[in-house]
Amino acid sequence: MKFKRSAPARSFSGARVLVTGGASGLGLAMTKILAAEGAKVLVVDVHPQAPEGVLPPGVEYRQMDVRSDEQWEETRNWVTSTWGGLDYLFNNAGVAAGGRIDIESMDNWQWIIDINLLGVVRGCRTFVPLFKEQRSGYIVNTASLAGLVHAPAMSSYNAVKAGVVAVSETLRHELVSDKVSVSVICPAFFRTNLAKSLQGKDVDMEANAVHLIDEAPRSAEQIARVAIDGVRAGKFIILTDPDGHAAYRAKRFARPAYDKAMMYAGKRVASGKPPVPPMLDKLQALTAKR
Repeated sequence: MKFKRSAPARSFSGARVLVTGGASGLGLAMTKILAAEGAKVLVVDVHPQAPEGVLPPGVEYRQMDVRSDEQWEETRNWVTSTWGGLDYLFNNAGVAAGGRIDIESMDNWQWIIDINLLGVVRGCRTFVPLFKEQRSGYIVNTASLAGLVHAPAMSSYNAVKAGVVAVSETLRHELVSDKVSVSVICPAFFRTNLAKSLQGKDVDMEANAVHLIDEAPRSAEQIARVAIDGVRAGKFIILTDPDGHAAYRAKRFARPAYDKAMMYAGKRVASGKPPVPPMLDKLQALTAKR
């Protein structure tokens, strides 16, 4: 009997890495891990200067808005002129948004689409030609459990994160002949500063999101470690916590019961109550029975 050998785990030592949104939250946590493992890291974020004392020694910083084609091109020029190429592109920059469909504004929809989805698309469009030329490269896109499991009162966030998962899957297949790998990170709620970006009209639902983020059982550092280990192992969908595994498993293998749990969450929203964590508790219970 022949056994298929697994691919060797990747080393980040000496790797050239670009991390968008790397000055805080999950991006910063991943940056610290990569830098500690010997990678050369360029962080780009919207701040004019890197927050003082935040980035590890040796990490480069540039101001960049992921909505700007011109700034993406300037970053690519910096990478090629300074490093001669790139090994890993972490499309991590993002904001939080959400709310009920009849309350959240179209301006909020456009805002989150431009950053969370088209920011990823622009990053891929900018660096895929370089990866093709190199015949190597790795794209790591930060999505969310919301890209796989779609709770009520989160239409805009669900939609853009599902779009990130779809783009990632498409590129994984599209770029295989060019020896370009793709992973997509799909965490559930974790403690981060993401809630500071909320600016919608559905105040009740946003207050619930803030509570879920602040009281989440896992930190950005814990999520980052699982995410980086997933990339090291070459995983495509990287689920970072038990909630994510349970919810995604329920959707795939217990669909009627999954829909029932989601309908329950929808009824909670209609009565002014938050859809989660009771929804996640029900999904955890579903998978525990299987």
